[in-house]
Amino acid sequence: MARTFYLIDGYAQFFRAYHAIRNGMNSPITQEPTNLTYGFTAMLIKLFRDYKPDYLAVAMDIGGDRGTFRSELYPDYKANRSETPEDLPPQVTRCLELLQLLDVPVLGVERMEADDVIATVVRRLGEEHPDLQVRILSRDKDLTQVLRDGVELFDIHKDASVTPEDVFKTEGVQPSQVVDILSLMGDSVDNIPGVPGIGPKTAAKLVLEYGSIEGIYEHIDEIKGKRHENLVASRDAMPLNRDLVRLRDDVELDFGIDRCAVQPATMSITQVQTLFRELGFRTFGADLERIIDGEEKPPPSGNAASLEGGLFGEEPDPLAPADPAAVYHCVRTVEELAAMVDRLREAGAFAFDTETTGLDPMQAQLCGLSFACGAAEAWYVPVRSPNGVDHLGEDVVLEQLRPVLEDDSLCKVAHNLKFDLNIMRRAGISVEGPFFDTMIASFVLDSSRSSHGMDALARSVLQLECIPISALIGSGSSQRTFDTVPLDTAAIYAAEDADITWRLYEQFAPALDADGLRELFDDLEMPLVPVLAGMEYTGIRVDPDELDAQRTLLSDRAAELRAAAIDAAPHPFNPDSPKQLAAVLFNARTAEPPGLGLKPIKQRKTGPSTDQEVLEKLDADPAVSTPIPGIVLEYRQLAKLVGTYLVALKDAIDPDTHRVHTSFHQTGAATGRLSSSDPNLQNIPIRT
Repeated sequence: MARTFYLIDGYAQFFRAYHAIRNGMNSPITQEPTNLTYGFTAMLIKLFRDYKPDYLAVAMDIGGDRGTFRSELYPDYKANRSETPEDLPPQVTRCLELLQLLDVPVLGVERMEADDVIATVVRRLGEEHPDLQVRILSRDKDLTQVLRDGVELFDIHKDASVTPEDVFKTEGVQPSQVVDILSLMGDSVDNIPGVPGIGPKTAAKLVLEYGSIEGIYEHIDEIKGKRHENLVASRDAMPLNRDLVRLRDDVELDFGIDRCAVQPATMSITQVQTLFRELGFRTFGADLERIIDGEEKPPPSGNAASLEGGLFGEEPDPLAPADPAAVYHCVRTVEELAAMVDRLREAGAFAFDTETTGLDPMQAQLCGLSFACGAAEAWYVPVRSPNGVDHLGEDVVLEQLRPVLEDDSLCKVAHNLKFDLNIMRRAGISVEGPFFDTMIASFVLDSSRSSHGMDALARSVLQLECIPISALIGSGSSQRTFDTVPLDTAAIYAAEDADITWRLYEQFAPALDADGLRELFDDLEMPLVPVLAGMEYTGIRVDPDELDAQRTLLSDRAAELRAAAIDAAPHPFNPDSPKQLAAVLFNARTAEPPGLGLKPIKQRKTGPSTDQEVLEKLDADPAVSTPIPGIVLEYRQLAKLVGTYLVALKDAIDPDTHRVHTSFHQTGAATGRLSSSDPNLQNIPIRT
């Protein structure tokens, strides 16, 4: 078997871990945030345990705010990246501390990006050690250009690889042609403008047909219409785009393969264990010791590992229930259903949860309901599964459950009750209160929690690790619906949801009393839940014809403004480019390209700013005679109205009700302000 060299794209894995576990996870010892550190550590443990690398290294961007050679070539490179969350850098430092203790080298060079370091390592390994199997732990499309025989991108969370053959099968091109595809399509993430109207498929088609960018422009007359115009207009930008997307494989790198050898003898295991205890990682220490001692668990049998489940859960089996001692029942007969209903009535209060085929309560189909009226015992009543003969039909189940759900003497406990109310309303049942929503209770008790989701609360309040939904239905393009999950597996997951909800209720109900918050919860927050549910269910009437008319009107006006801005400039430019706009406004009249010579108001690292505040000041300054700032301000406003609101609102219209059904959030802000999403309605301007 070929020796393996695993090369980790450091920040790609850091960000993936950070966003996978957004639940306010903190160390019980130091109180520091640990969601990123936990996820990255779990990934390393999985790598050591399941794949046993012979060599391992981590590639990193180490330049910080000093930029790279790409930002020197193009000041707007990555200019639209959002600010780094405050709790991320300290966790990166902890990860680097762990890597040092595990004797895993971190590779990086000033002015170079991690991708360039990876490209250089791949080239050198190919020249010096052609027998090695190289796996790059990243999903970055830019890295497909370095693939060759023996080199692949590897998604450890899905046990899935991308090889040169995969690139050819999916795109019809070789990895060496990826640079041209990326140059044509641009990259919105890195703020590299591509050819307008050319996306991944069109770019691949053009490169496949003509061989390269040079081939495209040699045959430019064969390309007609708007595509021809856009390609001609973007011709001068192609050399720069190539320089930005092509990875450098000639980085001066202090790299030796022996330094990357995985050697347990050089790992500071005792110090690693101390670090794990500080961070509150209870199982990783034992996992690492078993790996070092050669008692590692067998690798996964397939590619069903998931980011939130098999990788980041404390239990190695993603389908293991949070409490192995809990008793969960799958209700399959009328007799079992009647017995469960009797238990719920006797209890006087019960938790319930719905399982559905999706997250849109106006479109999703009911798959089943779960119930609990005490900790460590719950029931799941399926109505849809891969085999309908294994359980009762939906009509029978709903008629048996209707009396208990509509009984206003029984307290119904749920997590995100609003969703369940609307699912049941579409099923013909009007669930009656009193209600207790554990998500709202969490918000009332501590509005500063970063997440009020059930899995996050189970972890932080109950110290239990729930089965992640991704372990059942997957994620991304391969995600399936809940009604396709085998019934025995679905029953455990669903019953656990009701069990956890009940346990949170047992914690939160007395806490509300103790903190003097019960009146606020009972008299204000809970009565609002069915009101908001009713508002969501009713929806908002939107006239699609009027949206189209407004879009056409504003698009035409935006086009006029764009043309006016270009006409008023000393040379042709792209008003959508902050860099080009800055050159027009602030370059000297004798510069190349010539500008208007205005004095910059605000500087960024990449040059003079052209944000809204700057343009408003220029537009209001009587000494500034050019109309460009005011024109661009109006142009940007109209472009945002069209793209963000008019188009998005029409897409959000429900095909059955012909209304927009937004989701209202009581827990959206610590101030208690109501917010909405899917679509976001609170940011739509009332006038323009």
